[in-house]
Parts: sequence; C-alpha cells; structure tokens
Amino acid sequence: MSLHKEIEFENDICAHLVAHEWLYAENDYTGYDRARALFPADVLAWVQATQPQAWETLTKNNGAAAEAVLLDRIRKQLDDRGTLDVLRHGVELLGLRQPVSLAQFKPALAMNATLQAWYAANRLRVVRQVRYSMHNENAIDLVLFLNGIPVATVELKSDYTQSVEDAVDQYRFDRHPRPKGQPAAEPLLDFPRGALVHFALSNSAAMMTTRLLGAATTFLPFNKGDDGAAGNPVNPNGHRTAYLWEEVWARDSWLEIIGRYIVTKRDSKKQITSSIFPRYHQLDATRKLIAAVLAEHSPSPQAPLPHAGEGSKYLIQHSAGSGKTNSIAWSAHFLADLHDAQHKKLFDSVLVVSDRNVLDAQLQEAIFDFERTSGVVATIKGESASKSKELAEALSGGKKIVVCTIQTFPFALKAVQELAATQGKRFAVIADEAHSSQTGSAAANLKAVLSVEELQELADGGEVSTEDILAAQMAARANDVGITYVAFTATPKSKTLELFGRRPNPTLPAGPDNLPAPFHVYSMRQAIEEGFILDVLKNYTPYNLAFKLASEGREWDETEVERSAAMKGIMRWVRLHPYNISQKVQVVVEHFRENVSPLLEGRAKAMVVVGSRLEAVRWQLAIDQYIKSQNYKISSLVAFSGEVNDKESGPNPFTENSKTLNPNLRGRDMREAFKTDEYQILLVANKFQTGFDQPLLCGMYVDKRLAGIQAVQTLSRLNRAYPGKDTTYILDFVNSAEEVLEAFKTYYATATLAGVTDPNLVYDLRAKLDATGHYDDNEVERVVTVEMNPNGAQYELNAALEPVADRLLKRYAVALVNFRR
Repeated sequence: MSLHKEIEFENDICAHLVAHEWLYAENDYTGYDRARALFPADVLAWVQATQPQAWETLTKNNGAAAEAVLLDRIRKQLDDRGTLDVLRHGVELLGLRQPVSLAQFKPALAMNATLQAWYAANRLRVVRQVRYSMHNENAIDLVLFLNGIPVATVELKSDYTQSVEDAVDQYRFDRHPRPKGQPAAEPLLDFPRGALVHFALSNSAAMMTTRLLGAATTFLPFNKGDDGAAGNPVNPNGHRTAYLWEEVWARDSWLEIIGRYIVTKRDSKKQITSSIFPRYHQLDATRKLIAAVLAEHSPSPQAPLPHAGEGSKYLIQHSAGSGKTNSIAWSAHFLADLHDAQHKKLFDSVLVVSDRNVLDAQLQEAIFDFERTSGVVATIKGESASKSKELAEALSGGKKIVVCTIQTFPFALKAVQELAATQGKRFAVIADEAHSSQTGSAAANLKAVLSVEELQELADGGEVSTEDILAAQMAARANDVGITYVAFTATPKSKTLELFGRRPNPTLPAGPDNLPAPFHVYSMRQAIEEGFILDVLKNYTPYNLAFKLASEGREWDETEVERSAAMKGIMRWVRLHPYNISQKVQVVVEHFRENVSPLLEGRAKAMVVVGSRLEAVRWQLAIDQYIKSQNYKISSLVAFSGEVNDKESGPNPFTENSKTLNPNLRGRDMREAFKTDEYQILLVANKFQTGFDQPLLCGMYVDKRLAGIQAVQTLSRLNRAYPGKDTTYILDFVNSAEEVLEAFKTYYATATLAGVTDPNLVYDLRAKLDATGHYDDNEVERVVTVEMNPNGAQYELNAALEPVADRLLKRYAVALVNFRR
C-alpha cells in the first residue's frame, strides 16, 4: 500500500478543494504558461464573463492577437507593480476606458448587484505538479490561482516519510527565484511579481513565507497552537493541518485574505520591500472579533441600534512576539468599515491608543494599500493646535480612525464617552499596551485600581499603563452606551480581566466556576516554542544560588565572603558579596564582561533594574566610577522620570539629562541613544520596565523587589528575538526563583527554570514507558485495517494513528507537571 506517501496527501487536499468550489482537473498542469506564470484559460474566462464589453473591444482592436495582448500586458504589470496591486486594482490597456479588473473582492456593502455577480464569478483553481521553471523541469506540488494569476505555492511532505522542515529546505535550496548562472528570474517565485505566499506543509505542521531568498529565506509557523503550545491539535477526522485547506483556503476566507489582509511595505521611493501575510492567530483573532462585534451589535426588537451591544468589551491576550501592531491595524481597519445587515455603519470612528511609532504610518499604508484612499487616519499630537480642537476636527471630519498616545488618551477617552452619551455616536476604542509617567487627568482615579505598591512607584516616577487608565475611567462611571472596547495586552492584570474578560456563562455572575477569561489568547508558551521570543527563565539565577554553585554547594555569609578573594576556582563576579552598591556594581560589570558582552558579536546590551530613583543616581555614579577605574570600554545610561535630590551625591538635583549622570546624552531620546553601539548598559528606576523593546538586550541585573505581573513584564524585556540571539542571562540580587516562577505560571502555565539535569532520567523514563501499556489491540488493528485497505485514504491513516500519538505526548506532559510539583 502507498497510503503513507506524499501523493496521497495531495489527493486528500485536492479532493476537498474540488468539493468546495475550487476548480481542479488532473492534467491542469498542461495549461500552465511558464513564461508568463499564468493559467491563461482562467484569465480569459474571467474577463469574458465579467467584462464582456472590454473583451469585445480588445478583440475588435487586436483580432486574433487579443489573448496575447491581454496576457502580455498582465505579465508586464505584474513585473512593474507586483501581484497584489494588480489583483486589487487591475490593469490598464490602450483602447479601454477603464482598467480590466482581475479579481473582485467582497464589497463592504452588499448593495451592488454587479459587484456581487463578479464576486461569485471569481475562479479559484488548484493545479498539481506545476513545472514552473524556465531553466529546468522542477515541479511544485500545488499552485493556487485566482482568475489565472498564481497567489500561492505549496510544497507537501508526508510525516510518514519526511517533515515540514524538509519542505522548508526544498524551498530554500531547490526553489530559488533567481537561479545562479541563469539570466532570468523565475516569474512564479520572484518577489513581488510572483505568488503572494509560499506554504511548506506536512500532515501535522504548516509554515509560510512571502519572499523566497534561497538559503536566507525565513519561514514562519502557520499553526493553530495546541492547548497553549506550538503545533496543532489532533484532528479526529484526519490531518492536523486540515484547517489550512478547509478553513483558510475556503473560498470566502481566501478571497478576504488576498483582498483585505495582505499588506505590502514600501521604501521612500515607493518600491515594494516586503509584504505581510497574517499568522494564524492574527487571522483567527481578528475574524472572531469582527464576528462577535457584528453579532452583538445586530439590531433586534429587544435591543435596536444604537443601544445594542452597549458596553461590549474584548480582551485579546497576545504575547510579545505575536505581531500586535499588525493585529491592531487590521482590527482598526475592519471595525472602521463594519456594517450591519441593514447596511448601516456600526462605528462613527475608531479610536486607537498606542505608543508604537510605526502604528500610525502602518495604518495609513495599509488602508491606502486596500483602497488607494489617503487621509482617513488622524493622529492626535497636540502640536499644531490644542488637543481638544484636533480631536474635535478628527471625530467630526470623517476620519475613520483616530490614533492618540497614552498622554492624550485620558482626554480622548473622555471626549468619546461624552460624544457617545450626548450625540448618540458610536465608537470602537482599541487600547494597545502603552506606558507613561504622565498620567494627566487620569491620576485622580488611579487610586481605585492600583495597588499600594503601584501607587508608591507612581509617586517615585513610575509609569501607568493604558490598562490602568481604562480601568480607572470605567470604575468611575457606569457602562458606556455606544462604545465598544478592545484591549490588547500580553499580561493582563486581575482588574483588567474583571473589566474586560468574558464569563463562560454570561447569564450568571462571576464565580469560581464562571471566571472572566480573555476573548482570544496567543500564549507566551506558544510564542517561545515558535521562536518569536526567548524563554528568559532559562538562565535566571538568584545571586545566592550563583555563589552556591560557584563555591561547590557551600552556603555563604558575609564573613566568609570577605575572605573569598583567596578562594580559588571561583569566578571573580561571584566572589563579591553584594552588601552595598559598590560591590553589586563590580558583580554586574564583571558578569556582563564575561557572559553578556561577547554575545551577538559583541553588540549585546544589559539592563540594571533598581528599586528607586535615588538608588538609580547612586548606581550610575558608582558604575561609571568602577568602569573608569578598570579602563573598560563600556558606557552606561540611567533612566528615570523627574528629578532627584541627593545631597550625598551632589548639591544640585539630578535628572536624566544631568551632565553628571548621562554626560554624552546631549538631549537625545534615551531609547534612540541606547540603540547605538555607544552604550552597553542601561540602569532603570520605575521606567522602561514595561513596553521597552530593545532586541539587543541579553542580560538583566535585578536589585528590586518584583512581584506578580511586574516580575513578568520586567524580565520579559529580554525576550525579543534577534538574529543569532539564543541566550539571555538574569542575575537577581533580591527575588527568589520560586517567586519568579510562580509569577510566570500565571501567563505561561509550563514555565520552568533550568536546573541540574540527571542524564539517567531519559533511561528511567524509557523503562517506565516500556512497562506501561499505552495502546490496545483494537487501535493496532485499526491502523492495520486502514493500511491494508486498497481504497484507503491518508486521512484515515492519520485518524487511526494520531489519537495514540497524542495520548502518549499528553501523558508525558502530565508526568512532567506532576514530577515538577
């Protein structure tokens, strides 16, 4: 039997597609035009069916050459403008009054019968074993076409013989868009004029890329996630990756992705440099959000608009590395264009609060990409006029989306609430996680939602988040009529969950069996396992443990440490007892030089987290003094808000811009200065512990009590991925490993700390598994029956094997959890 082979995998996919409105014939590959990278029959059928007058004019003007004229023009425009732009905006030809449309995407309003007919006429086709090359006879397993234009390629691998990584390698090494030694590129594979996305696919995993670059190609996971982890759950009906062809490539879904999701990035010369294809969790979250908003705001006799769905709230818990900027941009754009069944616009405007500098530009670019419409996004900065005037003009001037910073947010939120209450306007408010020490008018309300410790930190120059401001505003007033709230955060506080979380049974009050939960989750664990962020707990070490390990298990006290300079075999950085700042400074600098500095080819940076602004001043003075005394080529910056009076350190108040503390900063933005190779160490006090994104950070030194969410947010400054970054170090002078692990478990249930590994555990585990019956005769018989059936299908083999494999893996996971307890 050959059920395990790749061809059977192909058979299963194509059989499903052809049964669900895709075109397919076994010998379709013969109709592929290699030179033009088109499927001419579908191009012509689409134009003739939807634009007969244009086709009649082309035929009249060009006679028998009409087909070649059209196909050559399309190929030329694909080369010049890229595939996505051609599909969305068509091509112009001499003699035609209007561009020839090459696809019709679903209009926001279902009121135009012609557009609806065109949408129904779209021709989706899957072609197998496409010999695409002008230079060899290589064949790609599947190519997906929209009206004859290729939009995706797929390389398949059966898990029974290979893996998804083999498909990735096939693209990287055997599917180069510009083959070495050849004069011309491969039009099907070349960016941006070829297929929009390339999938590497196995029975259990999917990966994708939008640009092939040979061996340098980067593929991203396109998996659903498996109970908070990477990968895909068992599919009782067959392949784990069936969601790709059953859901993602479903007709309406696939057309929406091409028409509304894919975004091109351009340089200053408007040349396309890259494109963004949504990851699965982004697609899932935004679609579920829009569906829920639409359902909850649909008019009914019981709750007619505009009061239907009043006070709707959605909490989207997406980890760092999830691509929140893109998810927010898609959500804002889709909410701004959302209409109900009566074709009424659901929201007058969408207010987005974010401190992401790229978000405003990204929204502008994305919307222009979709609609070629500019000026629909306004940013409230308060530069040219008062913030109130700017906001009033934006909200009354037809702006679909209004973006503001956290400093402006309290005022903007109040304005939106008043407009909704007094004028019946409807708004969507999207709150990105942002942080600021300038709380403005929200400060008075924060006492209701912040803990005593948080208020103390705020008084010492600490930062407040959009979460806090929203919670304070909502705690101060009843449900807002006409306002829908969407909060994006990686680490929601308990108060945020209470306010924004959704109870499993909304008809019952919250309780132990009906706790509010996020609307959508992309977990820290999945982000780590998929390689988008690093696991910062791998090299987390409390200082006393570091010393204990270095001194072969001996406990230490101050007396012993003072004699420790004579102890042989102990590294210099652990010989020093951190009983005061000067000693801690030596520990930090020596550990940094020995462990962190060599990383990333000498470009690695570190952060020192201290307990107060006063400590920050003294740390900075001490660290500068020590570095100079040792003649080290290391430079540090210190960051804190406001000014500090410390007569022991100097007669005048200290600020970030004091020449004594940051002499070379010279008014530059702290984040921008730290990006440069000029600085290696950043000391922070109640600043940059959240929302600070610097991927070169590989080390952290903690001299501050951290609890709960603050521990997670602070240590997570190290988790940003960067080429070549696979190691991080945390040395903690204050907190215990048990406390930090407990904090992380709230957001990452299987967080673990690295410890001493017993190599015999593997053999012990094998012995236990050998002695345990993990499957029965019926399950074996089921596999044999499927395998021996001459008419069997691969999905049946998957259905027989996957439950057993999944049970083994889950039992192993449970055993690990029980072992660690």
